Formats: sequence, structure tokens, C-alpha cells
Amino acid sequence: MALTAAVKEELSRLDVKKSSVRKAEVSALLRFAGGLHIISGRIVIEAEVDTAATARRLRVAIAEMYGHQSEIVVVSGGGLRRGSRYVVRVVRDGESLARQSGLLDGRGRPVRGLPSAVVNGSAADAEAVWRGAFLAHGSLTEPGRSSALEVTCPGPEAALALVGAARRLDITAKARDVRGIDRVVIRDGDTIGALLVRMGAHDTFLVWEERRMRKEVRATANRLANFDDANLRRSAQAAVAAGARVERALEILGEDVPEHLKYAGALRVAHKQASLDELGRLADPPLTKDAIAGRIRRLLAMADKKAKDLGIPGTESNVTFDMLDG
Repeated sequence: MALTAAVKEELSRLDVKKSSVRKAEVSALLRFAGGLHIISGRIVIEAEVDTAATARRLRVAIAEMYGHQSEIVVVSGGGLRRGSRYVVRVVRDGESLARQSGLLDGRGRPVRGLPSAVVNGSAADAEAVWRGAFLAHGSLTEPGRSSALEVTCPGPEAALALVGAARRLDITAKARDVRGIDRVVIRDGDTIGALLVRMGAHDTFLVWEERRMRKEVRATANRLANFDDANLRRSAQAAVAAGARVERALEILGEDVPEHLKYAGALRVAHKQASLDELGRLADPPLTKDAIAGRIRRLLAMADKKAKDLGIPGTESNVTFDMLDG
């Protein structure tokens, strides 16, 4: 769960200026972490989160955006729960905050999904919805076969609203009912990385990508153990094919390519049959093979995205049958 804690710590420090975006985050956080309670005839709002930083962020936002005071109650862990939980509670102005944040509609009825103003908001609002939902009940597992970014939802309507927010960001997420608990799950590694960036967890994204790359390299190394001559020949062919793709990528991007990616691409083109490890040693200053692989992968992804936007052939168009079967 170290990655989950890293994402939440980073998101809790993210500075957001636009009021509509902050309100969208608060609405999502209250919806996914909280609930409406009636105590002594009054509506009380409680939002339970797992980090003190998230609780402080929510409390400050409630005060600055809506003018209401709240308290933080620390609940010690016990039984199956490890670690303390933090409950942000609004008692005095609970009903007023519930209406302002969209937990109640105009007729005073509880909103089961997300407020229409948030659902129909901007892309920045959609990012804020995911940020709030993740801070409330999100998790991120280590990259690998079972990697996933997941949010536990208070109901199917909230899950569908979160899926809709992802769709507005061109991100595919799926709502699932797992043993009676509604969840929204993303398993594709590239999609997880894209969402981390959209939410604002840039530093954690870099850690995620590094670990993901390391896993891929290790898996490749395991598969290549006891390589015979035929496999070595196919490996060289793959390197040549990669060089051809890089050539096409540099052609597509032109002057738009970042210098460090251009340098890695030039190395691949100049030494088409070299391994990633050899390319790293040829660099000045030397680079690890993980760094070379990451730069080349980002170069190809950037070029393929631009090619798709322009409606022109991507990097695969430069790979010939002879390269793969020669």
C-alpha cells in the first residue's frame, strides 16, 4: 500500500486555485468518504478518511469555499483496521453544507450519484472528482499482472458517475460489484499512469513508471534466460524493428521532440542491433538500460499519438516483414 499512501500524500499537497474545481473535489470527497446523519433532528455530515493530510485539506476547503467550521475526530485502529482514521465532522451547519456541496438536491433529497453541476462540469472538474474520490477511498497496487487503480464507491450511482468523469478525460474505467461492494477499477498500466497525471500525482507517476519498467525488464530477462541462437537472432531483428519505429517517430515529431528523447532515439537509430544495455553504455553520460527503454517508449508513444491526431501512419508503418521474419 506504499503507492496508495504516496498518491494521497501528494494529492493532499496539490495547490488548486479555481473555486469550481475545489468545490468539485469537496463534493466528491464528501460523497465517497462521508454520509448524512440525523442527530437530534439535525443533519450532520461526517467524512472518514485514512490520512491526516486529507482530513486537513478537506477541513480547510470547507471553511474557505463554504464558510463552515468543522472538527476532526481521530479514530484509533483496531481489529481488522490498521492505523488511525480521521473523521471530518460538520454539525452546526450540516444541512447548509449538504445543499451547497450537492449532497442534497433542491428538494432536500439525498443525491445518490454526484451533483449535476459537477457531472456536467469542465475537464478540470472531472479531474477533481477523481482526486476527491481517490483521497476518500482509492488504492493503487504495485505494477505487474495484478496492478490496479481502484476506488470503493458508496453505491452504483456514484460508481457510474465516476466512470462518466473518467470518460470525459478519455480514460476507460469499469464499474464492478465485488461481493456486494461497488468499485471502479482501472487495470491497464498506461491508463493508470495517465490518470495519475490528470489527478495531479506527477511524482508518484514517475515512481510508478520506474517500477513498471523494472518489472517489464525483469520479466523480459527471465524469458530470455537460456536464449538459443534462433532467439538471439529474433532479438536482433526486434532491435532493428525498434530502430525503424524510432526513425518514423523522429520523422513524425520533427522539431516537437524533447531533446532527451531525441538523443535516445538517435542512439537507437545509429546502433540498430545493439541491446538496451549497450545503448546505455554508448550514451554520454552513460545511462541505465531502464532509462534508455523508458525514453524510447515515451518517444514512440508521443509519436503514435501525434500520428493518430493527424490521421497519418504511425511508427509501426516503418516496420517491414523482413525485419520480423528475416
